[in-house]
Amino acid sequence: MRYLKALILILIVSFSTVSCFEDNDDNLISASQINDFVWKGMNTFYLYKDDVPDLANDRFPSNDDYATYLNGFNSPFDLFESLIHQRETVDRFSWIVDDYIALEQLFSGIITSNGMEFGIFGFSPTDTNRYGYVRYVLPNTSAASQGVKRGDIFYAINGTQLTSDNWRSLTSTDNYTINIGSYEDSGTPETTDDFVTNTSETVTLSKTQYTENPILTNKVIDVGGIKVAYLMYNGFTGTDQFNAELNDTFGAFKSANATELVLDLRYNPGGSVNTAILLSSMITGQFTGDIFSTEQWNSEFQQAFEDENPEFLISRFVNNNDGAALNSLNLSRVFILTTRSSASASELVINSLSPYINVVQIGTSTTGKYQASRTLYDSPNFSRSGANPSHTYAMQPLIFKSLNVNGATDYFNGLFPEPNNILAESIRNLGVLGDVNEPLLARAISIIDGTGKSSSPASSKSENNIKITGSSKDLIPFSNEMYIDKDIPDDLIKRVLFE
Repeated sequence: MRYLKALILILIVSFSTVSCFEDNDDNLISASQINDFVWKGMNTFYLYKDDVPDLANDRFPSNDDYATYLNGFNSPFDLFESLIHQRETVDRFSWIVDDYIALEQLFSGIITSNGMEFGIFGFSPTDTNRYGYVRYVLPNTSAASQGVKRGDIFYAINGTQLTSDNWRSLTSTDNYTINIGSYEDSGTPETTDDFVTNTSETVTLSKTQYTENPILTNKVIDVGGIKVAYLMYNGFTGTDQFNAELNDTFGAFKSANATELVLDLRYNPGGSVNTAILLSSMITGQFTGDIFSTEQWNSEFQQAFEDENPEFLISRFVNNNDGAALNSLNLSRVFILTTRSSASASELVINSLSPYINVVQIGTSTTGKYQASRTLYDSPNFSRSGANPSHTYAMQPLIFKSLNVNGATDYFNGLFPEPNNILAESIRNLGVLGDVNEPLLARAISIIDGTGKSSSPASSKSENNIKITGSSKDLIPFSNEMYIDKDIPDDLIKRVLFE
């Protein structure tokens, strides 16, 4: 019952006999205190609350029963994981951290990086050996200064062969040396006889704190007199600075009279919903005030919003960013380049624009993340303000799923290009990002100029036996989050909490 939960929140941590442990700020704190925060946060906000019996409002007959339950878990991580609904098939994206400072830095684009963004691949399902290939290099980093470039292959770290079990640990250290390899195709069009040969070349890389600008490359290309804007956008970071830079970039596109746009989201894991709305509004401009997307929360929040503030559930196209007019292109068509690494807010842009304009998706299917999360802190209203100073635990649970104006959602297997636009990146022919001959961009240009020219023969070679099994983004917690930037009214939180 709700009245019982209210008493729990006020009293339980004061009167329970519980174990203590050290948080990362070296303060002793009751394990049950943090467990109480975990349970009440999930009970209040979790999207799949109705599917988790232990989150039911009437789960505990008394405070003693609740205290016993909390004390049955050795750590907040164990409790949190026990409350996740179908981790492998439904909720792949909810997390808890013991250092929300690092989480906040991540959402601001601050990471620790050597500048080498890479993918991991293998040649056979039965072969545990793995190899790395460089996807792109961040400017002003160790990798950039060492001359690492897109398409480079490495087979080992510090002389140790990469495998399916060790590549994460080997590449997680702050300093390491990559052993460069050479991709060999045996002179045949098949990939079943491809392999990587070892060389004596090495490159030593060092990680430092780095703020990644999500705009990696932007330009305007002249295609037979048609001005085609190209933007490689690698994260919906959501800061005021980067949102302003995005608007400035579209201002440059507009000044150049661009009438087509190729938006490269192939490595973009997502981020801020607000930035997704801004980007989509810059692409269009003719739909200001129309529904961009809607939200579906757990049953209690959904009902509360529908009763008191149904507009809160709706995101609309906008024409300004905090009062600054958007530089919108008013396009009726956009080309979006994707891979399996395109997730969350990237998919939100595709799904939400599709009912309004022609979205030509080129590449491969996306990740399949249609749910959004919110950072919950241990405070009375779960916001950053008033957070418990005794620890730095925070949660990032899924709190709603997004739907476009037509109600489309639940794209668990990802969003797919039309069959004639399915084009996987070829490790042997990655091309230069932003170059007209790069295979995915070349496919978009071929549609724009009407030639129907496909990618180069090398990139169309079958690579069915080559599997991409990971990337450097996997080393960054929450890299594929889609999170909201708007505040939930305190009175509505209280209604859900105590009703």
